[in-house]
Order: sequence, then structure tokens, then C-alpha cells
Amino acid sequence: MGDLVTARLLIHPLNAAEAERVLTGIPDDAARWAPGYPAEGDASAARRFLRTCASTGDPQPFGTYVIRRREDGRAIGGVDFHGRPDENGSVTIGYGLISSAHGKGYASEALRALLTFARAQGVSSVHGDTGRENFASQHVMTAVGMRLVAEDDRLRYYRKTWDDATETAGSHS
Repeated sequence: MGDLVTARLLIHPLNAAEAERVLTGIPDDAARWAPGYPAEGDASAARRFLRTCASTGDPQPFGTYVIRRREDGRAIGGVDFHGRPDENGSVTIGYGLISSAHGKGYASEALRALLTFARAQGVSSVHGDTGRENFASQHVMTAVGMRLVAEDDRLRYYRKTWDDATETAGSHS
């Protein structure tokens, strides 16, 4: 599978060798990492990816992706599916950026691309959650058309549901 391409980003599907490098924190010569990459969220996603590979095989296209800037190819974060779609066609997503990439619209751009991709793969709904005080993440999910559907004392839960094949990832449901 190839990269997902947006105006400013390459969203690259992680493979097992790249996940191992994320965990060691040592890039190979071809990997360009922005300062601060990988963050703890990237390492957590790489661990989950490798566990999935070991137990059920490579989960792509419903795996982990590295977010790279097109201008310099540097990794600035990640976005991922937390598994294949369930029996109802639903998936859960996560995302994160290194701190120097915050506030530039990269998270919304990457998540919008992942939602569009998920829809093209037949996914019927996408779920995500964020801390109650993480207003930036709440803004990202709202900006890409996800709606707040529940909350508890720790988290806010968002969902994007497509009711028919004519809706796109950027529309509101």
C-alpha cells in the first residue's frame, strides 16, 4: 500500500521494521525524523502495531501511519486505526503530533485524509476520544466532521458516521 497524500503531508503506512526503529529511537539513513519524533504516542502506536503483527499479521490498511511533511519528508507524528473494522463496520482512531508541529493544521489534515480513506474502504463509522481538557484535540475532531457523542469524568467521545455512500469524510453527520 502506498502513502496517502494531502496538500502538505504524506501519510505513510508503518511496517514492522519501521515500528522497531521507532521503539529503539534510532532512525535508519532513509528515515528523516523531525526533532522530538518519535513521541511517546508514536512509540505506543508502534508497540500496538507490532503486537497486532505478531498475533494476527500486518493490519494494513487498518494499521499505523507516520505523518510526514511533504516539504522535507520529516516525520512529525502519527495517525492510526486501533484495529480492523468490527462487525458493524466501525473503527477507532488515534493521532498525535510532536509539539513543534502543533497549531499548524497538520492533525486535521491527516485525520481528514484517514477518514476519507476509511470511508473508501467501506467503514461506516469512526470513533475517537480525547481528554476533557484537551481542547486542541476536540477542535481537530470537530473540524473533520466528528461529533461529540458522550463524555465521562475523564474523556470526551467523538464519532463520524456515514449514513449513505454519497457522504464524504468532511461532511457533518
